[in-house]
Amino acid sequence: MASELQSPSPEALAALLDWYVANDVDVAIEEEPVNRLVARVAEEAAPEPAHRPLPSFEPAARPHSQPTVAAAIATAMSPEADALAAREAAASADTLEALKDVLTRFEGCALKTTAKSLVFASGNPAARVMLVGDPPGRDEDLQGEPFVGPPGPLLDRMLAAIGLSRAEVCLTNIVPWRPPGNRAPTPQETAICRPFLDRQIELVDPDFLVCLGPMAAKELLPTSEGLLRVRGQWFPYDTGKRKIQAMATLHPAYLLLQPLQKRLVWRDLLVLKAALDAAPV
Repeated sequence: MASELQSPSPEALAALLDWYVANDVDVAIEEEPVNRLVARVAEEAAPEPAHRPLPSFEPAARPHSQPTVAAAIATAMSPEADALAAREAAASADTLEALKDVLTRFEGCALKTTAKSLVFASGNPAARVMLVGDPPGRDEDLQGEPFVGPPGPLLDRMLAAIGLSRAEVCLTNIVPWRPPGNRAPTPQETAICRPFLDRQIELVDPDFLVCLGPMAAKELLPTSEGLLRVRGQWFPYDTGKRKIQAMATLHPAYLLLQPLQKRLVWRDLLVLKAALDAAPV
């Protein structure tokens, strides 16, 4: 039965606190236990005063300028406020190292409270190719680095097949913290983390952006089509400094489960190689 109990929602807690305020309840738990029965007997036995003060019928005025508890909680938990704070924090960073420091101190995303590590960009900070993957997994969370664990060596081989190495590209994820249970991040979590991702891409300023996985493709590419329909195709992407080309392909973790799909990724990598060879350095 205990496992079926659910914690009250923030709205319910806020409504309860407002009720407390309206009824002048200002102490939830006292410092010392009080025996209410003994206190009531003593109160009834006490002699009545000779002159009782006249009761006041004027209701206590509640300042109109003071927000309700519900409004205060709603403001503190507002995703819009957190997203705005994220945009301001991200814009303040002039380098990737500064952005990493900003993310380390940022407290506006709930994913940070359940993750073990911040998973930040790695590789070449001035790379021509930037790869953005789906949210970090368990190994990435433990090591604090993107694309580690079993998918890591496969990604290294994918890059080597077109003459690239991990040190030559920049690697990152759409969110910098692992969602609990490897679930997909909520739209609110993604919106809060998006300014940091945009700033990473702007600071690296790559020639080509590659989305690895369906969540990265959905977040960054201007299309609502599924990954298998859009993979290998170029889309325009504005880095904040200029417009570059962006494409999507399958995530290495997916290829470990579906090895036959490697042929599709090989075609996509050849498209990327052709674009790299054709573009001036």
